[in-house]
Order: sequence, then structure tokens, then C-alpha cells
Amino acid sequence: MGIMNNSSTDPNKILPMKYKWARQHYKDGVANNWTPEEVGMQKDVEQWKSDSVLSETERRLIMWNLGFFSTAESLTANNIVLAVYRHVTNPECRQYLLRQAFEEAIHTDTFIYCCDTLGLDPDEIYNMYNTIPSIKEKDEFVVDLTKNVFDPNFKTETTEDIQKFVRDLIGYYVIMEGIFFYAGFAMMLALKRQNKMIGIGEQFEFIMRDESVHLAFGCDLINTIKSENPEIWTPEFQEEIIGLMRKAVELESTYARDACPQGLLGINSDQFIKYVEYIADRRFERIGLPKQYKTENPFPWMSSSTDLSKEKNFFETRVTEYQTSGNLDWD
Repeated sequence: MGIMNNSSTDPNKILPMKYKWARQHYKDGVANNWTPEEVGMQKDVEQWKSDSVLSETERRLIMWNLGFFSTAESLTANNIVLAVYRHVTNPECRQYLLRQAFEEAIHTDTFIYCCDTLGLDPDEIYNMYNTIPSIKEKDEFVVDLTKNVFDPNFKTETTEDIQKFVRDLIGYYVIMEGIFFYAGFAMMLALKRQNKMIGIGEQFEFIMRDESVHLAFGCDLINTIKSENPEIWTPEFQEEIIGLMRKAVELESTYARDACPQGLLGINSDQFIKYVEYIADRRFERIGLPKQYKTENPFPWMSSSTDLSKEKNFFETRVTEYQTSGNLDWD
């Protein structure tokens, strides 16, 4: 009577709950609730129109990150709705998946809001997964990992099939949301720390806050499937996952060098790469695999950047009270 394809589970009957962690992640998501229109963008518009505030490197970096995230969020949402939800039959997990799908829609709306507010060319932004090689390689890598589970005839009945499904979960939760997003987060929040494009920076803070819960849910889901199906976690499968995650770090490192070739505000691309390695080690540990890089965190400020329970001046910005959602792991 496990978490997947459980014919004895009534998906309409959420009580009593078996997986309390799924319910907690749902509540954490609700506590994080936000919409992009709540973030003021007037200063961003002024800075974007100015010829003296942003360097060409900074403008390019902003465009690239908007381009990558705009398609990555859609890929993630499709995976939740078309693949994961079908096989995870537990009702409290499905409740969270619906919440996550809603948050992915909010993230997609954020990039629409940013494009509209700054007057960006949507064809340029939304086509970067085709025109920028290091973005295209990341997207294709994750899509290739997960193409089997999109087959309408795919089932999770054999050990090999369950391994394919776990590979999909690792591809989207651990690699896409847990590794590929984080160099971009660091770049955009580094800009915000210098009082540049603070509206977009705050949007990215909220997205990062959501993604931290997505990652936590995904890892709990993966670890539960492992514990209920221990035969899948063979040494060979573990080595395969390690290899895939190391490849993901290489791809994200290439993206970091491409997106920020000349450095940014005193931060060079090597530091972004070290941050990705540090993040990847935490992902390895979270799903029961050994650290691969043992790199120290070059950006300790990243954790504090997502502490959104802060007071705002009533006369300067719209007041929105964000609840705290427990001890979330921002990294």
C-alpha cells in the first residue's frame, strides 16, 4: 500500500493521512502565497530605461535569466500535470502537486509581468531555449531524462519502470529545480544587493522561496519511493544518478560562464560555479548519496536573501504580510 499506483487508495478521501510531510509542504506553500503584481516595478523601469545604471553585461544577464526561467517553469508544470500526478495516487501528495502546479503558473505569470512592465520582446525572451546554446542544453538534458514517463502507456509496475519514474523525479525536482535554478537565483539576487532591479530581484526571492518547498517535497517523495521499493536503489542506479547530477553541474557551470563572462559586481563566474557545486552536494545528501565536491558556500548571504518576513514602509510600497512557514531550507 505505497505512494504510487495504489489501487486501494481512494483519491477522493484525503483523511486519514499517511504522509504527514506532504500535508506540511502544502501548508508551507499556502503560507508563502504571493502574486507578481504585489511587487512594485517602477524603479526597475527607470533603471532599465537609463543608459547609466546597468552595464551591458548586467542587461544581458537579466535577459538570459528571464529567458531560461520562463521556459523551465513551463517544462516543470507540464511534468507535474502530465506525468507525476498520474502515478502518485496518494491524496495528500496530490493535494500538494496541485498547489505546486498553481505556483508554477504564478512563476510563469511573473515573467509575463516582467516582460510587459519592462517592454521586452517576448519572442526574444521565450525563444532563448532555442537561440542560447547553454540554455538549450539544460532544457534538452532534463527533457531527455524524462521522456519515457510521458508515454501514455508507461506504468510503474516493474523495478526498471520505478527507476525510470524516480529518474524523472530527480530530473525535475533535484536537477531542474534544485541545481539548474540556483546560479540564476544567485545572479539576480546579487544585482538586488546592489540596489539594481530590486523589483525583479524580489520576484526571484519569492520564486526561490517556493522552489525550496518544491525541492523539499520532491526529495521526500523520492526518499519515500526508495524506502517502499528498496530494490530500485542498486549501486548501479546510484552511480547513474551521481553521473547525471555531475553532468547537470557541468551544464550549469557552462551557463554561469556564458551568462556572466566578465563577472558581476565583484563576483566572477567561478564563484557562481562554486555555489552550484555547494548546492549540488546538498542535493546529493538529501537523497542519500555522498557529497561529490565538498565546496564551501561562497554566498552565505543567499539564505538571508529569502527571509521575506520583513516590514515595509507603508508610504513607499504596498504592504503585504507574508507568513513564515517554518524552518525551510533556502539552499
